[in-house]
Amino acid sequence: MKSFEERIESVSRGGWLRAGIWSALYVAFVLWVAWGDWKSLGWIALLPLIIDAFTTKYINYSWWRKYRPTPDPSLKGGEKGATQNPKGNAFLYTLFSWIDAIVFALVAVYFINLYIFQNYQIPSSSLEKTLRVGDFLYVSKMAYGARVPQTPLSMPLVQHTMPEWLGGGKSYLDNPHWEYKRLAGWTSPKKGDIVVFNFPAGDTVCLNMQNPDYYTLCYYYGEQRVKNRKDVFGEIVTRPVDRRENYVKRCVGEPGDSLRITDNVVYTKPSAISYQPGQTCEWEREPEREGVQLNYFVQTDGHIFGAKYLEKLGVSVADRVQENATIWHLPLTKSMKAELEKNPHVLSVVVENDTRGGAVYPLGHNEWTRDNYGPIYIPRKGDKIMITEENYWVYKRIADAYEFKPMRVGEEYEFSMDYYWMQGDNRHNSADSRYWGFVPEDHIVGRPVFIWLSLDKDSHKIRWNRLGRKATGR
Repeated sequence: MKSFEERIESVSRGGWLRAGIWSALYVAFVLWVAWGDWKSLGWIALLPLIIDAFTTKYINYSWWRKYRPTPDPSLKGGEKGATQNPKGNAFLYTLFSWIDAIVFALVAVYFINLYIFQNYQIPSSSLEKTLRVGDFLYVSKMAYGARVPQTPLSMPLVQHTMPEWLGGGKSYLDNPHWEYKRLAGWTSPKKGDIVVFNFPAGDTVCLNMQNPDYYTLCYYYGEQRVKNRKDVFGEIVTRPVDRRENYVKRCVGEPGDSLRITDNVVYTKPSAISYQPGQTCEWEREPEREGVQLNYFVQTDGHIFGAKYLEKLGVSVADRVQENATIWHLPLTKSMKAELEKNPHVLSVVVENDTRGGAVYPLGHNEWTRDNYGPIYIPRKGDKIMITEENYWVYKRIADAYEFKPMRVGEEYEFSMDYYWMQGDNRHNSADSRYWGFVPEDHIVGRPVFIWLSLDKDSHKIRWNRLGRKATGR
């Protein structure tokens, strides 16, 4: 065995350079993870292992390379199987080569997916026409600060359930379970941002009927029926925060805002609780965005819109609903509505009645509607609010499901996290905060940056004009 001095002398300049680069990256990563919680600095103890891997190599990570077969040059023609290496074994060498590559790839993907970025595909039309079904997004984890995984032992690139070809079942282990911690980011979600987050109402799931969510099912069908009718609703499972479904919506309300919706228009203002000198306290209207659309009833003189006309207008195949011979039910942006009103066959274009939206949050405890909602205060970390009979049901889920603290009428409650209000731009076809309430800060996943691929949901062709587009929502 080589002495320490002999090992040091045998290290090439390239080895020292690689050791220096990887060591610097590792130290920077540990400092990032430990920022504000210096107990995590203990991970720096693994630094000698990184240095050894590129220099002295006391730990032989490449032990399997001893099986590499090398042809014996003394044998003319190189008879099959003849090697200079007595331990050479082509099968074992190939097998361990693949295992080494796969393990490295899985570890690399795991850390990149956790701390840097992840891919996200738009599954529903809640953000049409801003982000479309079939858009694949690059989602930055670093923008808002990556979360330290709460369920660290999990299969990379799988949210909560293993693929059927791998047997199905949970893709993670419940233990160990780490407390919520977010690393330093560049900013926090702001009004107007499009945000990817874990579905807040996804803590409890009926496997056979996941949409609408469990709490909405219990409201409409009754809790006991949902629990007893497994043939209809399926098994009921619970999921930790970071293993709940990923949703993407637009942030329309920040911590400390009061929010109301009047005739489909969102208004916000800083609440007296969070008011700072110099701020204005007037209701501020949400900026108009071209991508925002509502459902309309379009009355014609009996004319049937052709597929090409509706495609040019921007109405997808799935959204082309003809109620009867003269009435169409279509989602339209402001410009699409104006274009449709120019059509000589169109007699009227009337927005859909808000009663069609169903019950809103908190279910069964208000007279608000989808299009006329609030006002409601969005809590900020450290806020103290007197709990009354009027606001108890608004904040009860925060205490029960997110902060796990008692909340009582007549007592002051202090919030432990920041909360956000998220809505889809497709306002009449979006399950969002109007239906399941606040989004806690520990549910925030990241911010979409750009679209790297887009597949048309009707033709399944690549939408080349969308590739590379910003997905920040600004």
